[in-house]
Amino acid sequence: MQSTPHALVQSSMHLDNGQDARMPVLAAALAHRRLVNDNAALRLMRADLLPVVAAVLGEYLGAPGARVSVDEMHERLSAELDEVRDHFDLGNKSAKAYCDDWRDAGLIIRRPALQARGETYELSSEARDALRIVEQLDSPQTTVTESRLVALMAAVHRLALETDTDVTRRLDALMVERAHIDREIERISGGDVEVLDDRRATERLADILLQAQGLPADFARVRARFEELNQELRAGILAVDEVQSTVLDDIFRGVDLIESSDEGRTFTAFSSLLRDPEQSSRLDADVTDILDRDFAQGLEPGSRRALRGLVRDLKNGSREVHGVLTDFARGLRRYVYSQEFQRDRVLRVALQEALAAALPASVRSRPFTEIGRELELSAMGWNSVGEVVPHDPSEFDAGESLVEVQTHAVDFAALAVIARETEIDYDELTRNVNDVVRSRGPSTVAEVLNVHEATQGLASVVGLLSLAARFGRVDRDRREQIAWTGAADKHRRTAEIVVHRFTETVPA
Repeated sequence: MQSTPHALVQSSMHLDNGQDARMPVLAAALAHRRLVNDNAALRLMRADLLPVVAAVLGEYLGAPGARVSVDEMHERLSAELDEVRDHFDLGNKSAKAYCDDWRDAGLIIRRPALQARGETYELSSEARDALRIVEQLDSPQTTVTESRLVALMAAVHRLALETDTDVTRRLDALMVERAHIDREIERISGGDVEVLDDRRATERLADILLQAQGLPADFARVRARFEELNQELRAGILAVDEVQSTVLDDIFRGVDLIESSDEGRTFTAFSSLLRDPEQSSRLDADVTDILDRDFAQGLEPGSRRALRGLVRDLKNGSREVHGVLTDFARGLRRYVYSQEFQRDRVLRVALQEALAAALPASVRSRPFTEIGRELELSAMGWNSVGEVVPHDPSEFDAGESLVEVQTHAVDFAALAVIARETEIDYDELTRNVNDVVRSRGPSTVAEVLNVHEATQGLASVVGLLSLAARFGRVDRDRREQIAWTGAADKHRRTAEIVVHRFTETVPA
């Protein structure tokens, strides 16, 4: 049977449509392949040692804001590996080697310690995503919860309302909401109070905690993006051939370039909401009320701790990202002001000139082609034997013979006294702050000093201000008088400071 021209056209159209249909699949497959190769979370999910890696990282670094010193991590992991090797084929790698592998894979990040010397490990945002996936697979949500549907509908309605430019429709929607609220007020005033049953309340709380689990990864992701923007900005500063004053104008133009990015604006909006005293206090009070409810008494200890620490974790994460942003801004300013900026720009120009000069030669010569010239190494040579200075052991003579010192028992109380003379006793200050906050609620530094004397004088005052700056709130628009007794001369002193308020207990 012969095909008609119409049939041939139809057949051709079907073929073309099939090819077009397959191309998006191919493009998506290629994109997914790049994602699998580049994304640390997916690399971990297909790793042979996923059970061990997930267990180790979850145990040591899984908590919000968790950081472990490098030495402690190596020591603890080394002890764990001795037991794990009995059940898993781990080879003979050391704990440090495993940590190096995880760092290279983008699972952990090694940073300078914030409050001490040395370095610490922390989870990357991709690793947190992977651990959340493992946890959700281990304890899956078996049903579509009512709370998720309610939250979804509320979010959709709010988005539709707040993006509507029609004044009449927005007023009508608000009138409907007001009528609903009026009916609720009338119903409750009449004694008809509907309370969620324990099952539904527990279900909604589980959804809240599930959302909260993603916050540490979000904070880590924002920090990582800020670091990328910082590097991009530094590279951009070197790339432009402008004078220093022009570069400074770019950095100091009201808002830092990093803060004006999409990530910066989004985080600023979140942080502003969290720092709002009314919003923060309301959230804190709501959490306290929930924990006092009857249904919350049957929660697992882990869920209670997560809910109790929700506000604290939010504030700590926000404060840490703000600190990173501030450090970047200061670093950029120092970089531009310093000679380092000028040196890097000169080095960049020199490298560009060298590359430009090498380009014509690369057409004729390969990297290992003989060029007929020998270049002297930059090692220092000797021109005279007199330049050689022999080692004289007498110069390193201690002057006295070594003697064996007899060991004796150490008086811990005496050591504690010596330590207090040189270090701020933060343990004592933490106990004092928590005692006042638990008994009186949110308290200022002055109120803490009124209850507990500054036993170390000015050092105690400085320590309280440091704790308040880290775990409290600073109200720069208000001031207060503080008083303390000097540790050495016992003279009474007073000072006027910006109000530092402890809104919650300080972590011990």
